[in-house]
Amino acid sequence: MSYFSRHVFFCLNQRDNGESSCASHGAQAGFDRCKSRIKAAGLSGPGQVRVNKAGCLDRCAGGPVAVVYPEAVWYTFVDNDDIDEIVDSHLLNGQIVERLLLPPSVGK
Repeated sequence: MSYFSRHVFFCLNQRDNGESSCASHGAQAGFDRCKSRIKAAGLSGPGQVRVNKAGCLDRCAGGPVAVVYPEAVWYTFVDNDDIDEIVDSHLLNGQIVERLLLPPSVGK
């Protein structure tokens, strides 16, 4: 067994040159919401879920983005309702949220 069962990485990158980035599309709010929901659900800590900040994940065109490992499921999100659905469906019940999946063709 690994130390955590899942990692959720949120891109919080802010581009200095004015180009669109996850940070300019509410990524920090999504990270904060996910972290608080995981903690409130009792899912944080060894053997459970770890929510991490990340730099650029190179999927800027779909931002904001988060990825869940070990499944390697890439999500885009808009608001707290989307984050809640990811937590409730995927992280609590193992069901991928199809409507929030970031298409594989979306890159930088």
